[in-house]
Amino acid sequence: MTNTKLVDTRTDVHVSIIGGTRLAGREVPRRTVTASLIGGADIDLTDVEIPDGAELRITKLSLIGGVKLKVRPNVRVVVGGLRLGGVRDDGRTELGGPTVHVGAWGLLGGVSVRRR
Repeated sequence: MTNTKLVDTRTDVHVSIIGGTRLAGREVPRRTVTASLIGGADIDLTDVEIPDGAELRITKLSLIGGVKLKVRPNVRVVVGGLRLGGVRDDGRTELGGPTVHVGAWGLLGGVSVRRR
């Protein structure tokens, strides 16, 4: 497991015209915004130690492109926003963990949550 920490002090912003965004690394901010005309967001939070009760906010803005989110089994995921495309979550959330809020705004693109 990598030494990853949760950063409180900033909003991480990613902008692209065409192409998606891949988010993973040693630091994960509590607020992330990704914006693109065409392209999705691939976000992997499985190596991040998120404290119980903590909340992260991810906002995805695009005309075409969805969100692929990977989280640990104890992470609660709440999806909002407006888009044509559904939400797929491959498992149940275990009790007592942190929460990730995903706001997906766009024309086409769903939200896929994978737990491992």
